[in-house]
Amino acid sequence: MELDGKNAVVTGAGHGIGSAIALDLARNGANVAIIDRKQDAETDALSAEISAMGRRVLFLCADVANFKDAGEAIERVVKELGSVDILVNNAGVNRDAVIWKITEEQWDEVISINLKGYFNYIRAVAPLFRAQGSGKIVNVASINGMRGKFGQGNYAAAKAGIIGLTKTVARELAKSNVNCNAIAPGMIETEMMKALPEEAKHKALEEILLGRMGKPEEVAWLVTFLCSEKSRHITGEVIKVDGGQYI
Repeated sequence: MELDGKNAVVTGAGHGIGSAIALDLARNGANVAIIDRKQDAETDALSAEISAMGRRVLFLCADVANFKDAGEAIERVVKELGSVDILVNNAGVNRDAVIWKITEEQWDEVISINLKGYFNYIRAVAPLFRAQGSGKIVNVASINGMRGKFGQGNYAAAKAGIIGLTKTVARELAKSNVNCNAIAPGMIETEMMKALPEEAKHKALEEILLGRMGKPEEVAWLVTFLCSEKSRHITGEVIKVDGGQYI
C-alpha cells in the first residue's frame, strides 16, 4: 500500500471530511492519530474501524487553538507511534455573519481554530520533519478563501490565511524534503453543510458545474495522493475539489 508504515496526524478527524481523511489514510496503510476536541460515539466508531484494518490508532482530545496542547499532542504521537510522517490540518468551525453584525468573539473563535490551529500543529511537527528529512503536510482550505463569501468574512479570511501559510511553509521546508500543499473544497456533503438554509444550498448547487455537492471521500482521495510518494514533486499548491464551483 502507498502509506505502509507511515504515521499520520489528522486534526478535526472525528467527523465529516476529517473522518473520511483518517479512514482513507488507514485504508492505504497509515497508522492514524485522531485529534478532536471531544470523544463521542462517532470518534469511538472511527477508532474501531481503523483498528479493524490492522492499523494502529490513537485518539487525542485537544483544543487545536491551544499552542501548548498541540505540542503535547505531537509529543504523545511520537511516544506512542514512534514518529510523525504526515500532518493533515482539517479542524475548523464556522460562525457566519455579515461584517456589520459579526461579533469580536465570532471573529476570534474562527481565526483561532481555523488558522492559528493550523500554525500550532505545523510548528509542532516542523522540527521533527527537518530532523528526519521528510514529511507531508496537507492543509484543508476552501474555495471561499480564494474568492470570498457573503457572510463569511471570518471564515474566508482564515482560509485565505491558510493558503498563504501553506505557500510559505512549502518554501521554508523544501530543503528538508517536506511537501506542503493545500486543498480547497467547495460545497461538500457534511453535517455543517446540511445545517445551511435551503436557499444557501440551492445557490451553491447552481454554481457547481457537475450539478451535485461533493462527498467527503472525494476530498480524502486527494489528501491521500498528496501524502503519497506519487506527489513528491508537488509542493506549495492549492488544489480545488469543487465540481467546478469556483469557475
